Amino acid sequence: MIPETLEKDVRQAYRSITLGLIRRGLVISTMESCTGGLIASLITDTEGASAVLRGAFVTYSNEAKIRQGVPAEVIEKYSVYSKETAAAMADACRRAYGADIGIGVTGTFGNIDPENPSASEPGKVYFSVSTEKAAEAQEILLPPMPSRYEYKLITARTVAEALTELLV
Repeated sequence: MIPETLEKDVRQAYRSITLGLIRRGLVISTMESCTGGLIASLITDTEGASAVLRGAFVTYSNEAKIRQGVPAEVIEKYSVYSKETAAAMADACRRAYGADIGIGVTGTFGNIDPENPSASEPGKVYFSVSTEKAAEAQEILLPPMPSRYEYKLITARTVAEALTELLV
């Protein structure tokens, strides 16, 4: 069971982020894999979000990532589970929507990918926050969780912390 405070805190963080983006006139986009669009959903929970989120991608397969602008060479060289792929995802969605900020998230929650067992480590997530100036990619290692939703919430919280730092 999700602690209500975690979900409430994450929702409040994204409300603050969305309002901050609206005040600054900044546009954001996401390309999410393991989080399945949760971050984009959290952004749109605040009235006025259409001013800052023009679109987002849920790219659960490698083919979808490539179709949306992630270079196949990046996935082949570093694997889909890497900082490099997260950064390429963030850059691709930022460019696709002409956004000021792009978010890319990839990783493995509770299972090992049978097609890529050496690169998929349960609980290892990579995300990147991309701007025109730079793409900052990070790796996080999450402990075992009782549900995929909890993995998604904690990942979203970590991304919110990085976004908050960027907007300060």
